[in-house]
Amino acid sequence: MIADKLGITIRIEDGLDLEKMAASGQCFRWIRIGPLHYTIPHREHLLEIRQIGEHQTGEQQFHLSCSEDEFRKTWRDYFDLDTDYNEIRSRVSAEEDEFLHRACQYGKGIRLLRQDPWEVLISFIISQNRNIPAIKRSIEILCERAGTPIGTVNGETVYSFPAPLAIAGMSAEDLADCRLGYRDKYVTEAAQAVACGQIDLQGLAKAGVCECEECLTSIYGVGKKVASCIMLYGLHQTDAFPVDVWVKRILENEYPDGYPFQRYTPCNGIYQQYMFDYYRRLQANT
Repeated sequence: MIADKLGITIRIEDGLDLEKMAASGQCFRWIRIGPLHYTIPHREHLLEIRQIGEHQTGEQQFHLSCSEDEFRKTWRDYFDLDTDYNEIRSRVSAEEDEFLHRACQYGKGIRLLRQDPWEVLISFIISQNRNIPAIKRSIEILCERAGTPIGTVNGETVYSFPAPLAIAGMSAEDLADCRLGYRDKYVTEAAQAVACGQIDLQGLAKAGVCECEECLTSIYGVGKKVASCIMLYGLHQTDAFPVDVWVKRILENEYPDGYPFQRYTPCNGIYQQYMFDYYRRLQANT
């Protein structure tokens, strides 16, 4: 790690592909500045990260606009840099599962972000039956209405994700301005449940998948698919396995005799990310 007056430079050998991660379906607030260059809001922090080189050994360098202390306390965990993804990929045998093996090799650089579970809960409630641009726009309006300024990007103010009490206290008119449609009542009820302590998201991070799903689906407007996204992307339950249209196609076309969940426990959610990215790109090129 090298520090300068503008931030720090770090080296990563295990892969961190900013473009793939931004398109992986797990985050909605990354701001693209340019190729391999993003600004990322996370809680009260705002990070600018840019890839600045790649060595022959495969080692990558990134410049981050933060101090060494902030990196250790916040961003190292956010990017899940203490997890050995090479080891996770190596568990998949080309002989036993050729499709997943190819997906793992292609998906190198995708990591499971350790995002704020509260932000993930509301974001995936908002995401139901919507396209990505609409999801992002609604989330940003919500942040503008109830969040607090944490910095600027290209002259535009960036806001934190609003706290549960802030969203729970929003008027019907303010929520309507966020273009949530029928989801506004889901967002309100989820905020109230978290704000009053009915739902303990931090406690759920230590619970099992079944217990998490049962608790999350008790929230008005949260079904099994949204619950599995919250578990994987917000609670870091790495065996959670969200099934959307793309993953359903993968299971039907690549695993007609059934996907071997037990073989890949406790990393099914990470493998799902690799499959999702690989299959979408295969279809785009056919």
